[in-house]
Amino acid sequence: MRCFYLSDYYYPLPPAHPFPMEKFPQAYDLLITEMPGLEICRAPLASVEDLRRVHVEEYLVKLSHAGLSPSEAFRLGFEWTPELFVRCRYETGGTVATLAAALDDGLAANLAGGTHHAFPGRGLGFCLLNDVAVAIRRLHTEKPGLRVLVADTDAHQGNGTHAIFRDDPRVFTYSIHVEKNYPTIKEPGDLDVGLPRWVDGAGYLTQLQATLPRVVEDFEPDLAVWISGADPHENDRFGQMRLTSTDLETRDRFVASLCREFEVPLAVLYGGGYNRVPGMTARLHANSVKTTFDVYHG
Repeated sequence: MRCFYLSDYYYPLPPAHPFPMEKFPQAYDLLITEMPGLEICRAPLASVEDLRRVHVEEYLVKLSHAGLSPSEAFRLGFEWTPELFVRCRYETGGTVATLAAALDDGLAANLAGGTHHAFPGRGLGFCLLNDVAVAIRRLHTEKPGLRVLVADTDAHQGNGTHAIFRDDPRVFTYSIHVEKNYPTIKEPGDLDVGLPRWVDGAGYLTQLQATLPRVVEDFEPDLAVWISGADPHENDRFGQMRLTSTDLETRDRFVASLCREFEVPLAVLYGGGYNRVPGMTARLHANSVKTTFDVYHG
């Protein structure tokens, strides 16, 4: 299983970023310690050509040179810096490489990614670039008929990804999330499973198990891109769900087993996570990678 890592580029975030990003090196350290045979590769830099397939030129100019206005920075959630754009290009390049590796090997992961709130011309919710959309559009330049399932189990709806692929029949967007949570304005996906606030593990898993298998069976994807998300955890600041660590492991095993059963190559991305307990977000992200590996190779 190939995993792509941001290396030294996880750190250069704006000083005003509201949440530390220790989860990236912490999860990396957990994985190299607990899975010594894992192949971890440095994430490549996403090309400007790849970014232009999704993001409008005016926005890319702002990100590379001009910076964002105060209102744009407010919607994003933190201030722009030149280093931030570089970091996010590496994160996006990691997702591009992950999707290609998943098609080659059957399973791959980006130890970052899943920035599903970004739109073509604006960033939202801590998401500067939409790495998922960029990577899928890149694949479609080489394999135009490829059918891709975006399975989003992050606690928040992937509104940017939904909007980008709304009229593309080759991409099926699935999201299971808290209905009355961020983003306030939802973008219709192909299947949205909106859950009540503070849903517990049993309620979440019942809905996931009732809806996702039919999507895989009916859509028959050639590739699944899974935005796992650590934020459904009961101690997350923003998820507004009450899943335990055991519930999340059950979720991870279910998604991975479903894709393996239908022989769908799987690309795993982190998504969000803002746990109140130090180190827990990293632990949950690492667990998703480990559980998926065990399902495919155990």
